[in-house]
Amino acid sequence: MSDNKIYLSGIKPTGTVHLGNYIGMLSQMRDISRDHKTIMFIADLHSLNSVHDAAAVREHTYEIAAIIMSIGFNMENVLMFRQSDVPAVCELSTMLTNVTPKGLMDRAHSYKAAIDKNIAAGNDADFGVNMGLYTYPILMAADILLYNSDVVPVGADQKQHVEFARDIAGHFNTIYGNVFRLPEAQIMPDAGIIPGLDGRKMSKSYDNVIPLMAPSADLKKRVMRIITDSKTPEEPKDPDASTIYMLYRHFATAAESAELADRFRAGGMGYGTAKTILFEKLDSVLSPMRARYEYLMAHRDELDAALAGGAEIARRVADKTMSRVRHVMLGTKK
Repeated sequence: MSDNKIYLSGIKPTGTVHLGNYIGMLSQMRDISRDHKTIMFIADLHSLNSVHDAAAVREHTYEIAAIIMSIGFNMENVLMFRQSDVPAVCELSTMLTNVTPKGLMDRAHSYKAAIDKNIAAGNDADFGVNMGLYTYPILMAADILLYNSDVVPVGADQKQHVEFARDIAGHFNTIYGNVFRLPEAQIMPDAGIIPGLDGRKMSKSYDNVIPLMAPSADLKKRVMRIITDSKTPEEPKDPDASTIYMLYRHFATAAESAELADRFRAGGMGYGTAKTILFEKLDSVLSPMRARYEYLMAHRDELDAALAGGAEIARRVADKTMSRVRHVMLGTKK
């Protein structure tokens, strides 16, 4: 391992994991895990402000656990657990609420976006906003601080969450002494907009996703549904404007990507052929992962054991943190 820093990331079980999730975050966290201690928690508590179906939360939790164990994470370096299996995160969140300025929460991107959407629709500013959404950054700060995380890899648009965790920890430390380590954000390389079947950003809300672990036949159907322009096979095409190529380059080698780009520009290749090339590349890369994933989803006792083992270790770390927090806030013995 290259250093002793602890890297942390969480995934909400709010829907099917798709290629955009894999390219934008999962594959990068996998690479980090090869050389670093990595915490990967399944943020089921965070999902509750938008998902109110217990069966769905449970199923997506299993799916995420199986994916983490299937796509090449170095599990010797990874601590994986279900967020709700560590009750101390809720206690710490409550404790942090008492030192967090309200103005900080008012500036949260997710809350401001909800307000802007409501105002644009002519609704009351806080229409549909629950306290889970409003205090989301505090629970996230608890996730980060509870396990003494050093580095939190995030996309540029999520940097605020880590900044808030630092601010909250700073407020706490000013009042109670040096209790929390201040985490650092590591901005993950921008993978760009990952296009979906319709050319818009791949998103469950647009219903345009390609599930990461789709069976081969379904994967092919999805790829063949990618919307293209009306250019004939003979016409040259711009690879950088093509959803097909934009997806292909994330799974192909540099040489393979260059070759397909040249074929786009030269003309003489129809979109049907290009889609077949994309499908074959995706299927070849994802098939070994899919086989492992399908095995684990059929043997959920192994997933239960992995999650339980991770939670046991996480609780021990959390208990040490909470012992310090209770001591400085409540006067209890360490």
